[in-house]
Amino acid sequence: MKELQYDAVVIGGGAAGMAAAIELDGAGFSCAIVEREDHLGGILMQCIHNGFGLHEFNEELTGPEFAERFIEKVLQSRITVYLNTTVTDLRLEGSSRFEGACKELFCVSPELGVMHIRARAVVLAMGCRERNRGNVRIPGSRPAGVYTAGLAQRLVNIEGYIPGKEAVIIGSGDIGLIMARRMSWVGCKVKGVVEIMPYPAGLTRNIVQCLQDFNIPLYLSSQTSAIFGNDRVEGVEVTPTENGVPLPDKRFQIACDTILLSVGLVPENELSKEAGVELNGTTGGPLVDSFLMTNVEGIFACGNVLHVHDLVDWVAEESRRAGAFAVRWLKGERPGVQIRTKVGSNVRYVNPGKIDLQGDHKIYLRSLVVKNDAVLELRIDNRVIKSIKKGHVQPSEMINVNLRPKDLEGVGPDSILEFSIK
Repeated sequence: MKELQYDAVVIGGGAAGMAAAIELDGAGFSCAIVEREDHLGGILMQCIHNGFGLHEFNEELTGPEFAERFIEKVLQSRITVYLNTTVTDLRLEGSSRFEGACKELFCVSPELGVMHIRARAVVLAMGCRERNRGNVRIPGSRPAGVYTAGLAQRLVNIEGYIPGKEAVIIGSGDIGLIMARRMSWVGCKVKGVVEIMPYPAGLTRNIVQCLQDFNIPLYLSSQTSAIFGNDRVEGVEVTPTENGVPLPDKRFQIACDTILLSVGLVPENELSKEAGVELNGTTGGPLVDSFLMTNVEGIFACGNVLHVHDLVDWVAEESRRAGAFAVRWLKGERPGVQIRTKVGSNVRYVNPGKIDLQGDHKIYLRSLVVKNDAVLELRIDNRVIKSIKKGHVQPSEMINVNLRPKDLEGVGPDSILEFSIK
């Protein structure tokens, strides 16, 4: 078994992992990225459409172009990269026979075999995975032709296969919307997108560019009530709903040979749980403080493993901050007096879960409602400390707020910062 030691190890080599590792290396700390795929860049490498980088680089890039900007920086740095390497176990010091470091990782690689890595700090950047048919419990048989949208994207963009000729997309997440356009470009007839909610789950720009521009129907407030077919998908049954109640008299069928599921993403946190990291029941990601540090000292989280982002630009921004916080922690700094954040009316979640009264913060949250001319209110002890007008909010688009120490003047350590949308 190879014995290795670094100041910090970043698990995951996508945009989040690379951004965090670059910060650590730039501060002079030894750092390694452990990535289970055979390349850096993560899911970006199969996202050949444009729309990335408008905030990060002030230009429109494809996914691989966005990833390449970070890959070049990693390759020019002192960061050690382990590809085709899977972390099988993440432990705290003292839980095994090894000593001399705060965290222990056990990894396996076809090239290097089994590795034992000790590190003072760990950054979780494993990203997320797609929810599948089992997660949404669609009735019917189990024929061939049912794919997650991300798998279909890989088949078309990387492997060069077209999954089918006539497709229905279940769920209106961004990957599904983008694949509606992509499948149309390769000659597949996309017969509709079925969304159970009364509003789309994806970004407005993707609704326009991927559905409306291709005349693809979007069935809102509609559930997929059955999948037909034995050996191969033959069609789906769609049942409209009203206030969440199915209307069986209005159900209809759509003939197709392919189904793409775009029904949400789930942060990849099996390793986090093994290490004793406490998870947020709403986001599925770790609970973090103002340093983006979990309840386990020295373990940080960022990107889609923390909460599912709508733009990779925000992933990179948040992950740089996580890397910078890890640097400060490695130098011996700790957060000052922290207060908790809390969701109020019409807010689904708020990240991070704590803020330092003396620090500058970027807070991320999502709305529970679709609303024009909304107002985001930040309250402490029933006092509004900040009020921000929003022309439009919807659950699919993340909201971020900058908070300065002057916004928190006179706030006590037992206060709670509440976020509400009016």
